Amino acid sequence: DAAVRALVDSRVPLFEFDDATTAHVDEAIEQGIRVAEFPTTAEAARASHEAGMGVLMGAPNVMRGGSHSGNVSARTLAEAGLLDILSSDYIPFSLIQSAFFLGSVVDSISLPQAVAMVSRNPAEAVGLHDRGAILPGRRADLVRVRLDEHVPVVRSVWREGRRVA
Repeated sequence: DAAVRALVDSRVPLFEFDDATTAHVDEAIEQGIRVAEFPTTAEAARASHEAGMGVLMGAPNVMRGGSHSGNVSARTLAEAGLLDILSSDYIPFSLIQSAFFLGSVVDSISLPQAVAMVSRNPAEAVGLHDRGAILPGRRADLVRVRLDEHVPVVRSVWREGRRVA
């Protein structure tokens, strides 16, 4: 507990992993956790969201239509308004793919809201306030995408305002 407190006091963003119950979420809240990473149940996702924690799920889960381990579906959470952040450590393309997918398939999520799940929301969750949105004073990290038969295709990339691809 002392190590967790020291990290929270130093403003290091902490993530909770695989919460299944409201008791797990209550413990995370007491510890100052800011992001619920891969809640395994809708109950835990709802409790995390209602407590003001960001709810993070995998973009591959969105594209597969469910968890590969039988946990709650990211699509289910998105449809319920309980999904804030998408990530992927093993299929990076799924980030762009899932943003366009959610923006077109889930009625309550617009494309800008879905894009924020892979840009602004994760940046804010970890305290990177200089990126994640197209605003004056931000880094100007941009990805230009074209839809080709409903598939997003990256056309060019800018990092800090300079074209890199």
